[in-house]
Amino acid sequence: MTNDQVVVIGAGFAGIAAATRLANQGYSVKLLEKNDGPGGRARKFKAAGFTFDMGPSWYWMPDVFESYFSQFGKKVSDYYDLVRLDPSYKVIFSENDEMNIPANFEELKLLFEQIEEGSAQKLEDFLSQAEQKYKVGIQEWVYKPGQSIWEFAQPGIINDLIKLDIFHSMKKHVAKFFKNDKLVRLMEFPILFLGQTAEKIPALYSLMNYADLVLGTWYPMGGMHEIVKAMVALAEEKGVEFVYNADVSHLQIKDGAVLSVFLKDGSKVPADIVIAGADYHHVDSALLPPEYSNYSEKYWDKRVLAPSSLIFYLGVDKKLSGLHHHNLFFDEVLEPHAKAIYENPDWPEKPLFYVCAPSVTDPSVAPEGKENLFVLIPLAPGLEDTEEHKEKYYHLIMDRLEKLTNQSIREHVIFKRAYAQSNFIEDYNAFKGNAYGLANTLGQTALLKPKIKNKKLKNLYYTGQLTVPGPGVPPSLISGQVVAHEIIKNHFSKAHQN
Repeated sequence: MTNDQVVVIGAGFAGIAAATRLANQGYSVKLLEKNDGPGGRARKFKAAGFTFDMGPSWYWMPDVFESYFSQFGKKVSDYYDLVRLDPSYKVIFSENDEMNIPANFEELKLLFEQIEEGSAQKLEDFLSQAEQKYKVGIQEWVYKPGQSIWEFAQPGIINDLIKLDIFHSMKKHVAKFFKNDKLVRLMEFPILFLGQTAEKIPALYSLMNYADLVLGTWYPMGGMHEIVKAMVALAEEKGVEFVYNADVSHLQIKDGAVLSVFLKDGSKVPADIVIAGADYHHVDSALLPPEYSNYSEKYWDKRVLAPSSLIFYLGVDKKLSGLHHHNLFFDEVLEPHAKAIYENPDWPEKPLFYVCAPSVTDPSVAPEGKENLFVLIPLAPGLEDTEEHKEKYYHLIMDRLEKLTNQSIREHVIFKRAYAQSNFIEDYNAFKGNAYGLANTLGQTALLKPKIKNKKLKNLYYTGQLTVPGPGVPPSLISGQVVAHEIIKNHFSKAHQN
């Protein structure tokens, strides 16, 4: 047991995970959240009888969630009902040309073989390699704090690096197995979650294909926010104190340590240890005096960010046909859209987009006979997002959605809310309005990510999607556990010595 007071800034997945792990270890933990509820990007809101998840909509890597709750003697099923989606998702290439991705692996192999002769066996070979990468990458490497090269100084590490294809691109790796354009696009799709194109992402991340096609796509009934509710319930059981509408103004520094966390309402919270689960850049540049920042503005401007997004939350007054729970619209060429995100940041002329229709699976998120839609367009961070931009792209996407599904939708929309870069900045202080964090390029992997420990302050740590292990819900969940482990290692024994 320790009397150390830990203050966590930000009640996203990483912040809650860190707080819970430390509270379970005997720390006194107070979690400060600027918004009026927990979850960060995974918040929810209700309007016109609809319940909308605001951010994450894909539930992959179920083992990561089970592992998290099992640390505390709990199971996922103690908190929410998890169902596997079948089909996992639909890919729409054009009118009357679509692909449903079955949950059953034998059916998936048959689908591949129908599209490209010999590809069923190649899929098995590809995923066999991907499984090994998953076991090493997700079950071992991502739990390393990225503080020192010595973390990776173990027997066989060079062989592991070679086997994991960390120095080859995902695009070249996929091309070794598949030639058909549809299969190539399908196999390259999961790395979009990592924030770069297949040319720039290491082939290590074919582990995402294993997560997708083998471990499956799941959904917690009630919505993705059910995960947040579960984590909050567990955190409060362990003694974590949540304080909402607690917007931090600055950190008070004394003798090389954070002494207190000041809120914008003028109050202060004393702290022995501080964990910044808020946006790393915001904490570094806005909450700390410049001499205590971990990184300069020049450093941050050189980082490769994952995309931002334009999201539309839509309530439709009828049931729709032709949509599954997850729907990927690949009816336009990817390259021009990718260039508008990564090379020449601009609003794309013909964007690809994604539609989530959770009411197909879950009747609780929409009134009877109605449909809940979440429509997302990936965009470059840092763009100006005026109302004119939002309206233009709403109609552009709705034109295509109606055409590709052969039905009227717009005239049946009874609720509409748009959310883009400026909203990410306002709600989360997101650097350049990013939605997903830093891209997992080779130059921003593991040791090369922003460090979880402040170099100049002995009691300030960082967690979340801008540090290890990276963007996404499972990585953020892991990030909180990693930083908690480092604090226990660095501070718990010292507390016993004093």
